[in-house]
Amino acid sequence: MSKDLMVKSAAILKKAVPLMMKYQVPTTPLNYALWYTYVSNDIPELNTKLENLMASHDVCPPIQAESLYREFVSDKTESSTWELRQSVEQMLQQLDQSLTDTHSDTSKFQQAFDKTLTDINRVEDEGWSIDEVVILLKKLEADSKDMHRSTQFFSNSLNSAKGEIASLKVQLQKSQKQALYDSLTGLLNRHAFNTELSAFLQEESSGLCMILTDIDHFKNFNDEWGHLLGDQVLKAVGRKLNDSMRDGAAAYRFGGEEFVILLPKSNLRIARHFAETIRKSFEKLSLKDKRTAKTINSITASFGVVEFQKDESLSSFIARADDYLYEAKRLGRNRVLPILS
Repeated sequence: MSKDLMVKSAAILKKAVPLMMKYQVPTTPLNYALWYTYVSNDIPELNTKLENLMASHDVCPPIQAESLYREFVSDKTESSTWELRQSVEQMLQQLDQSLTDTHSDTSKFQQAFDKTLTDINRVEDEGWSIDEVVILLKKLEADSKDMHRSTQFFSNSLNSAKGEIASLKVQLQKSQKQALYDSLTGLLNRHAFNTELSAFLQEESSGLCMILTDIDHFKNFNDEWGHLLGDQVLKAVGRKLNDSMRDGAAAYRFGGEEFVILLPKSNLRIARHFAETIRKSFEKLSLKDKRTAKTINSITASFGVVEFQKDESLSSFIARADDYLYEAKRLGRNRVLPILS
C-alpha cells in the first residue's frame, strides 16, 4: 500500500468512526466497510439511502444496515451466498441418493458372491479331484473374507457419510433461517424482525409503533384456487407492502399470511393512518388465475396497531398488536384497530 493511500484511508476512518459512535453502530468488519464506503462517497446511491435511514432513526438499524452492505458493498461472490446454499442443498440430496443406491448395490453384490460359494459344490459333479476342490475352496474362502471385510468397511463408510450429510442439512437449514429475507415475498423475515425490534427497544423505543396485519380468509384462496395461487397472493401483498414503506418504516413477513411493519419515531395516530392507507391499497389488488382465466379482486386484510409503552416487554408489545388484530377479525375483517376518537 502506498503512503498516499494509507493517509487517505486513515483520513476516511477518522471520519467514519465518530459517525459510527454517534449512531451507536457496533464495530464489526461489516459496519466498518459500510461506513468507510459512505465516508469515501464512492457510491452516491448508498449515501442517499444511508442518510435517509439515519434521518428516521436515532441508531443504525442492524438489519437494514446489513441490507445496504449486501446491496452496495459486498462482492458478487458474497451476494450469491443464498443461491450457493441452495445449490449445496441440491447437491447433498443427490449425493445422499447416490450413496443409498451404492449401498444397495454393494449388498446385492455380496449376496450374489455368497450364492457363488454355494454353487461351488457343483464342481465335484464335474470330476474335479478332492485336492483341487479343497485348494479352490480355500482360495475362494480367503477371497470371500477379503471381500466381506472390504464391503463391510465400505458400508460403514457410507453410513458415516450419510450421517455427516444429515448433519450438514441441519446446519444448512439453520443457516437459511438466519438469512434476512423471506424467499417467497422478498420482505425481511421473522429473524430479521426479531433482531431489529430488539435493537429498537434497547435504544430508541420512544415513538416506536407496530402494525400487525393478516390476510383475510387466506385459507379460502388455497382451498378454492390452490396453493400456487395462494403463493401469488402472498407475493402481491409483499410487493405492495414493500412499495408502501417510507420514513424509516420496514415490513417483515411474520409467518404464514401474517405481516408486520415497524415505524420508528412515530405515534399511534400516524401509524393507524399508515395502516389504513395500506388496507385500502390491498383492496385494489387484482390477480388472474392463468388456469381458469378468472380474476381475484377480493383480497383484504385486518390490522392491529400499537405504540410502544414505557418499560413494556417485547412479548407484551407484540401481544397487544395481536389482540387488536384478532378483534378486527372478530368484528368482520378488513379493518384497522384501534379506532381513535
